[in-house]
Amino acid sequence: MGQGLSNTPASELDKFIEDHLLPDSGFRDDVKAIINIMCDFLKERCFQGAAHPVRVSKVVKGGSSGKGTALNGRSDADLVVFLTNLTSFEDQLKRRGEFIQEIKKQLHKFQRERHIWVKFEVQNPWWSNPRVLSFKLSSPQLQREVEFDVLPAYDVLGHVGIYGKPDPEIYRKLIRQCTSLRLEGEFSTCFTELQRNFLKQRPTKLKSLIRLVKHWYQLCKEKLGKPLPPQYALELLTVYAWERGSGVTKFNTAQGFRTVLELVTKYRQLRIYWTVYYDFQDQDISNYLHSQLRRARPVILDPADPTGNVAGSNSDGWGRLAREATAWFRYPCFKNKDGSPVHSWDVPTEVGVPHQENQETHFFRNVCLFALLVFGVLRASSA
Repeated sequence: MGQGLSNTPASELDKFIEDHLLPDSGFRDDVKAIINIMCDFLKERCFQGAAHPVRVSKVVKGGSSGKGTALNGRSDADLVVFLTNLTSFEDQLKRRGEFIQEIKKQLHKFQRERHIWVKFEVQNPWWSNPRVLSFKLSSPQLQREVEFDVLPAYDVLGHVGIYGKPDPEIYRKLIRQCTSLRLEGEFSTCFTELQRNFLKQRPTKLKSLIRLVKHWYQLCKEKLGKPLPPQYALELLTVYAWERGSGVTKFNTAQGFRTVLELVTKYRQLRIYWTVYYDFQDQDISNYLHSQLRRARPVILDPADPTGNVAGSNSDGWGRLAREATAWFRYPCFKNKDGSPVHSWDVPTEVGVPHQENQETHFFRNVCLFALLVFGVLRASSA
């Protein structure tokens, strides 16, 4: 199908997505059924026999299935299990291994009992305190296989509305913990709902463009083999390209695709972030964001977790991907019917950063505001 994409004319990319990349309804239903089996198992059954009482507050579906960007024939589901027994980020770090061992033990039991038709291939974790339990679940009835990553997490957000903005104290706590442990992005699982919401509400056509970029990324992975930048970075780059270059629900897919690949070729200039869930209003968060955005590029901050630079630090991987992107510009998928090249959207490689106030300026500004407030109150009382 790689040959298929590179030889597809620009005008037929939408048809290519529809024919090859969109999951058919049968596939979607099967995957949904398998994921529901796992969610029910984790919520209702998994910790019943645990030595100490364990309570699951919620199971959140992430990955491509949760975001609505799954490719046909490929499905991965990140299931984040939020446990009331984990009461801090530090707790999650120290105790996640014991919960993963319990889940693994119960999975083996589950497949031996009446649900024998569910087949698990549990991979052995390499270290004693693993972050994630990965396995494949298949069902002979449904003839599908779904890759699962199950991750225990601390429920720092509690109830999350689709458009809700977390209390800044949550991010202050996260920044303190990640800074002291020097483990940036370590607790991004706690913010899975925000990552999912960031993508889930997007227009259908943008999700189709994300699928196209993901398919291209998979082709590059098969060809280049060596470690490449994280796929999530490419997904966010696609959202950014659309926000800055189009912003409308109907757009030219080839233009969007070319814009994303051009941004990949300019990876040394990328500085991208969003202020949907965190911003510069709080002084501590602002100071941290400024330090993050001064780092060596590429910088693509996770919109849900300011400690996570999802661009990673693999500049060699970005270089390989950039060279591949440049080669693709010669292919028919970037040529108009008259043979002329498809033009990209005009998108900047960096997002501007507000001026950083130092502590003295911040203190002086607050004193002035307080003085003005007192003056206003005195004036009103004397009137």
